[in-house]
Amino acid sequence: MSSRVAGLCLKCRGAKLLCGLPRCPFLSVWSTLGEVKHPSSAELQAPSPPSVFVGRVGYPSVRVAPAVVMAEGDVSIYDLPEKWLSYSVEDVLKFRLGLVMGGLRVDVRKPKALEEVALLSASSRPVDVELRFSKPPRGFKLDPYTPPFGPVGAAERVRVIDNPSLPRPVERMISGDRVRAEEAVWLLYENGLPVSMIQRVFSTGLLGRDAGRRLVPTRWSITAVDDILSRRILGEVKRYPVVDSYLFFQRRYSDNNFVAVLAPQAWSFEWIEAWFPHTTWNPGASVEVEGDWEGFKGRAEYASLGGCYYASRLAAAEYLRRIRRQATVLLIREIYEGFFLPIGVWFVRENVRALFASRPEKYDDLKEVLERLGGATRLPLSVWLSKSRILKDLTRQLRLEVGALGSEVREG
Repeated sequence: MSSRVAGLCLKCRGAKLLCGLPRCPFLSVWSTLGEVKHPSSAELQAPSPPSVFVGRVGYPSVRVAPAVVMAEGDVSIYDLPEKWLSYSVEDVLKFRLGLVMGGLRVDVRKPKALEEVALLSASSRPVDVELRFSKPPRGFKLDPYTPPFGPVGAAERVRVIDNPSLPRPVERMISGDRVRAEEAVWLLYENGLPVSMIQRVFSTGLLGRDAGRRLVPTRWSITAVDDILSRRILGEVKRYPVVDSYLFFQRRYSDNNFVAVLAPQAWSFEWIEAWFPHTTWNPGASVEVEGDWEGFKGRAEYASLGGCYYASRLAAAEYLRRIRRQATVLLIREIYEGFFLPIGVWFVRENVRALFASRPEKYDDLKEVLERLGGATRLPLSVWLSKSRILKDLTRQLRLEVGALGSEVREG
């Protein structure tokens, strides 16, 4: 199948739309990248959504970079992943490439050196910022964990012009008796702050007791917050009764297919990605399938699939908490040809949240849900049976039950 798709691309070259899509995904993305507007001046005064990036190269001396938008109107959408599924991936890419980032070098152990920028990151509305560069910024930044950025440059000066509007829960965190950063993350979440904002303020060193405050690279903070929140929620979920049937969910979005199977057993979790040829992490000619798993007691080691594992686990934990049940959860993501730019872990978190916001199909029999799974994906059921730890356990248990039933019938 993959060679057929690749052959169509070679014959079409974006002109005939042989794939049946309304426009060529390859050309539309490259066209968007070509539309990046570079500032002509080394000085900018513009609104920040707000947006602050903390790099990891050179750690513990890292680049802290507020970003501004060279556009008119409400710019808050430029750094609010919770709202991005209302737009196409191309639109999100345009938002992000419209951000201009100015970086300053800071020691992560000295977050107070840029406290003004840290407070900017916590604002609930856009804030005007003045950036002075050594030379006009150029290029763009792509990262597998964080959303893209537009032109990037070294800043000689950063000045926050407006007073940031801090949500009351954030004000309490930074002005009263401070609590540990992990506890602060949970309290902000329980007070309804978006996960993306919590990740920003965690990254810029606003959380935690004074002596332990640190800047945290954005890539690390995203996964850390997803991990902290999901572990906390799962501590509650594991006390709930199990679901009373198999639940099946499916969501297709932008060359991605998300499928979830929830089994009526105690909590365990598995995340599997199938990257088809000519996608972001698979330039080869065959489908690459990888997965990570955890049992009831959780994981002792960092998941090999990184941030997507923890983002999807958070979305699954949120759903189970919402229905006040626990389950064994299998999540599968197929990534199809045409999806070949890294746009950040948010894509998984928000799509799996949307997946679990849909109405599930219910099945009483494992065979029925396996048949449904086999018809929902481009890869055959045999692949999932060979790759999934959870499916192996479920089918093994089914064989044992059938074997025991047959023994009882013979004895009878």
